[in-house]
Amino acid sequence: MEKISGLNNNATRMLTGFIMGTITMGCIMYGGIALLILLAIIIFFASKEYVKILEHKGFYPSLKIMILGEALLAAIAYFQRFDLVAVALTFGCMCSFLWVLFRGRQPYIANVSTTLLGFVYCGWFPLHLLFLRNLSSEQFHDGLGFVVMMFTSILLTDIGCYYAGRHLGKHKLAPVISPNKTIEGSIGGAICAVIGAMIVGAFLGVEWYLSFTAGILCTTFAQLGDLSESLIKRDAGVKDSGNSLPGHGGFLDRTDSFIFTIPVMYYFCKFFIFQTDNIGQIINFIKGLF
Repeated sequence: MEKISGLNNNATRMLTGFIMGTITMGCIMYGGIALLILLAIIIFFASKEYVKILEHKGFYPSLKIMILGEALLAAIAYFQRFDLVAVALTFGCMCSFLWVLFRGRQPYIANVSTTLLGFVYCGWFPLHLLFLRNLSSEQFHDGLGFVVMMFTSILLTDIGCYYAGRHLGKHKLAPVISPNKTIEGSIGGAICAVIGAMIVGAFLGVEWYLSFTAGILCTTFAQLGDLSESLIKRDAGVKDSGNSLPGHGGFLDRTDSFIFTIPVMYYFCKFFIFQTDNIGQIINFIKGLF
């Protein structure tokens, strides 16, 4: 019976992953409003899970303020109005304070802080995927190929970490936060991610050292994002962020590796791949030091 149950769980996990992957890649390839709707759904459920996790810790961030701030940031991201980001963050910060000030129950500064963290962590970071997808230059038509590079690196990081950790893992990576992760697994995931990034980069016509760097950044921040979500859950005393996705837990559990990686990949591509003159400036600066 246990074997049958395990097979059923694996089948459910694979089916859920296939459906999620198909919908996600379809929206990413189409871009525009389809990608915005996908992100809005993910952000909404991730925000609800985040609030629920924090409530286990005794904190009560405002989901309404988070959703309001995330909606404003989503509109800014969709219309590429970078000049309004500071306005949205200022507005969100003030609303967080006012909500706690006039709520009349548990007027703790921690509720302000966790609300602010929530709409940045669950909303603003993932919304960088719109920026990455919309990048363009004379050499590269758009950022689709680099989104694929990032997804490939993260997927291979998970696979490499699992198999290397299972067969070679001996030394704990973060025993207090995530006792099942090992240093050997982390290195295995990094190697797989870099190889994947360089293969995708070769198809895109990206210089090998840029693809190598992108792979290193993706696997590093994917693993840091995973550990960061584990930190939140362990501190709150919960195992999974939710049960919205059969076989995968919650939306935060499924997207934790992307939350840090998306903005890092965007800024790297923007300043070092789509604006190649920055590389020359850095090289000249280094030469000037010697």
